[in-house]
Amino acid sequence: MSDAGPACVGWRVLGVAASCVARLPQRLALALGRALAVPLRPLLAKRWRVARVNLALCFPEESDAQRAARLRAHQRALPTAVLELLRAWFAPASTLRGLAEVEGLQHLHDAQTRGQGVLLLTGHLMHTELATRFVAEALAAPVGGVVRRYHRHPCLERWLDAARRTRLGPTVGKFDTRGMIRHLRDGGRLVYSADQDFRQGQAFVPFFGVPAATFAGTPQLLRAGRATVRFLAMARDGDGRYRVRVTDPGLDALLDDPDAFAARYMQLLEDAVREAPDQYLWVHRRFKTRPAGEVSPYA
Repeated sequence: MSDAGPACVGWRVLGVAASCVARLPQRLALALGRALAVPLRPLLAKRWRVARVNLALCFPEESDAQRAARLRAHQRALPTAVLELLRAWFAPASTLRGLAEVEGLQHLHDAQTRGQGVLLLTGHLMHTELATRFVAEALAAPVGGVVRRYHRHPCLERWLDAARRTRLGPTVGKFDTRGMIRHLRDGGRLVYSADQDFRQGQAFVPFFGVPAATFAGTPQLLRAGRATVRFLAMARDGDGRYRVRVTDPGLDALLDDPDAFAARYMQLLEDAVREAPDQYLWVHRRFKTRPAGEVSPYA
């Protein structure tokens, strides 16, 4: 970053520290994540309340003790996920080599042969950026991402954007629809999480049996970008290795029915969450917007 202001200097210092942490061997990185869970627990009390609400909504058949165990697992996983973000952005390729098995790359190769862009649809799985990094390295080609911009914090924005562009691929702001369309029409690959509430263009579809506001404009984006869609998911196994999967779940056939597309998408995401429940972002207020007549469960 070119700015000489104190704030930007601070981000540069943080960047050096983040690069050091990102280079840790996997065994030490996972141990550090577990160790950080203890001091962070009281600092995130509001977030844990959100997680408790989500777990109660999504696992109503379980006892309080079972859901409490799920929350403890998530509290251990969340600090590790933050470290995995740093590894996605800053770790050299040698640090990550051999840690992941990537399935389904042929879908991306085939689209490249056709000159067609690919929207890699995913959700609030906590390893999304690291999964993107693994896919980019396996392809030996950039994989772009739809990201949140931090316009009020230009130093932070430049720091994050430079890291993502260096290790993953080009970035597009989450509200930059034209940029997404342009990237897809150019044959690019773009990771996109549509399991969020834009308060417009949404459909209420089941997620763990609970109606969840889900962006329903993805089919329109795909048509405008002349792109195909695949689903991207990743989970970390107990041995510290990652399973990354690019699949074709038939979403291309649902472009004429945005509600059916959104419902199928949520089912795919739910299936991915059930494989590694602790590794989903339960502190995200997934159900904050309700159908008419319902109140927010987080109130």
